[in-house]
Amino acid sequence: MTALFLNPTDVTETESAKELREIENQFRMAIRDAVNRTTRKPFYWGGLKGYRQLESIAQALHSMSLTENAFFSRLTRQVDRTLENNRQLAETIDKTHTWFLQIAACLRYPPRSHVDEPAPTIQQVNQEMEDLLRNFESDAYGQVIPLSLYSGLRKRWYLFGDDLLYCFDIPGLPQDNLKVESLFGRLRCHQRRISGRKSDQRTHLP
Repeated sequence: MTALFLNPTDVTETESAKELREIENQFRMAIRDAVNRTTRKPFYWGGLKGYRQLESIAQALHSMSLTENAFFSRLTRQVDRTLENNRQLAETIDKTHTWFLQIAACLRYPPRSHVDEPAPTIQQVNQEMEDLLRNFESDAYGQVIPLSLYSGLRKRWYLFGDDLLYCFDIPGLPQDNLKVESLFGRLRCHQRRISGRKSDQRTHLP
């Protein structure tokens, strides 16, 4: 009955306010779910993916004409402040992740991503890794996270690098430790089957 005496403008404002309250309630529920869930799904809590998702949330908030709403204005300021406070760290992690991808590409890992490429030699992979280490050292200078990755990579490469490259010269030898163990397990089982022995250990006479 009251709606009959409302102006069209008032009706439009009432509908707009109702729609705004529904959106606000959805935002409140989404935030509550993201914070209270132990798994943090579907929100990536922390990490580079979480930062990228927060950037998308900020873009969505800025694209909405909600400046007069106190809740959304406060939420937008908090999201912007969080992004700004973590921007440098996110850029550093992003750069480090890019180096991870370059290291994996140098080692042709995972193999399924390099099926159509000609198989490299040990010398080729070794030279590419040496070049990558030189470039990585200059790029990581003065940065804690990339420098930590570089130091760990350099140490392990000089300690174990030669032992990691046999898979490029032996056809069928996997690059993954678990797959290597699985391969040798199948070979030992096959050897026991064709030899009739219970064990593949050879008996040594004193």
